[in-house]
Formats: sequence, C-alpha cells, structure tokens
Amino acid sequence: MGRRIASARRTTRLYLRLFEAQLKAVLEYQGDFVIQMVGAVLLNAAGFIFLWVLFQQIPTVEGWGLWEIVVMYALVIFSEGVGSLFFQGTWSLARLVNRGELDFTLVRPLSPVAQVMAGGAVAGMNGVGNMLLGAVLIVKAFGHVHVEWTATRIVLAIVLFVSSIVIKLALNLATNSAAFWLNSPNNSFPYSMHILGDLCRYPITIYALGIQAVVSLLVPFAFISFFPAAALFEKGDWRWLGLLTPLVALYCVAAARWIFNRGLARYESSGN
Repeated sequence: MGRRIASARRTTRLYLRLFEAQLKAVLEYQGDFVIQMVGAVLLNAAGFIFLWVLFQQIPTVEGWGLWEIVVMYALVIFSEGVGSLFFQGTWSLARLVNRGELDFTLVRPLSPVAQVMAGGAVAGMNGVGNMLLGAVLIVKAFGHVHVEWTATRIVLAIVLFVSSIVIKLALNLATNSAAFWLNSPNNSFPYSMHILGDLCRYPITIYALGIQAVVSLLVPFAFISFFPAAALFEKGDWRWLGLLTPLVALYCVAAARWIFNRGLARYESSGN
C-alpha cells in the first residue's frame, strides 16, 4: 500500500513538472492565450444567452427551471475546461500513435497515460475561459435556486462535482484510445463522442428514449451534468441515479485505463 502511495505521489509530481513546462511555453505567446480564453468564454456565453431567451417564453422545460438547467450547462463547460487546460494531451493521442511518437513515452520512467495527458497545453488554454465561465454560472445559478445548504448537501455537491469532472476526463481518454484501432492522424471518433456529450447540457428527458439510453448507459455523459443536478435538486426518481455518480466515475476510470492498456498492447512502434 505504501509503495502504491509513493508511486502515485511520484507520478503526480512528474506530471506537474511536465504541465509546468507546457504552461511556460504557452505564456511565451500571451496574445494567443488571451484569444483562446476570450473565444471560449464568448462561445459558451452564447449558449447561456440562448437559454435565457428561451426561458423568457416558457417557465420550465420538463420540470426544470432556468437556473437549474444553467447548473447542468455549467457543469459540462467546467469539466471541459479542466480537460482542456490540464489534460489536453489526450486529444493528441491519434497523432502520437500514427507517427510513432508514442515511443518516447514508453522509454521514460513515467506512466504513458500521465505523459499523454500532460502534453498539449498549448492547444488547451481555452480551458481557462471555460473554467472561469463555468464557475461564474454555477455560483450565479446557486444564488437563484432554492436549495437548503446543509453540511450534508454541501459535501454531496462537492463529491458530485468532482465525480462529474473525473467522468469527463475518463471518457476523453477512452474515446481517444480508439486511435490504437483506427489508424488515422485525424481520428473523428472522439470528436463525435464529444459532440454527443454536448446533448447533456440540457435535461436528457427532452430527447427520445434511445438517446437517453446512449448517454446514460453506453457513454454515460449524463452523469456529468443531468444526474448530479437531479440528485442535488431532488428531481423525482432521477435523483437516486444521481447518487451513483461517484461509482460511475470509478467505473469510467477503470474502463478508460483498461481500453488504453489494451490499445497500447497492440501498438506498433515506428521502428526507429
């Protein structure tokens, strides 16, 4: 047990060093950093404006009020921001596999998963804008919804919030690991799944049962936003499924790691 803890600490420390190096490279081009951050804020702010305009015409959507849906919307945005800022390298996996550049991660004394996820900070600085906007919307929304903030509910909110982020990161790794089977430098599969996940910015009950099943069971994006919000706001029977969010997070991490390792086992080196 002690050896595992020491290994985890070492991996975390080395990951932070890798991320720090990437971050320093980004800040050499401050104009690009500002453009990416502002662009991310404007893009997602447009979605919030759409919700606000929509709710000027209707009071609720499937029993959900404006600010309750804003919480769901913000959870997706914030989790995407964390993935973009800290783990953007996941999205470069297809290029690494296709060019044989994954070889470098295999000869270093650090987990290949950690090395892959730590890279690519240059392209992920839009995550700062996503995280800022997501945090602002969550705080603003909680100021408008009627929730009795007991100690238990605060702990529950934190656990659900962290679990939703973990699920997003795990799904990013799992879907990008398709690069081991789809030999293309521009693998569209993870981007397709990312777009599918955007459906969960809103209550999944507005979609057909088939779509609800896909985003709840097959690729559990709904546990990033809809189910945690249902648990927090005690929305009918959905709240009981929302309480399973931490278990779903553990399952997603285990599944993503297994898929990555299976793919890594069939990876063919560049030979040089």
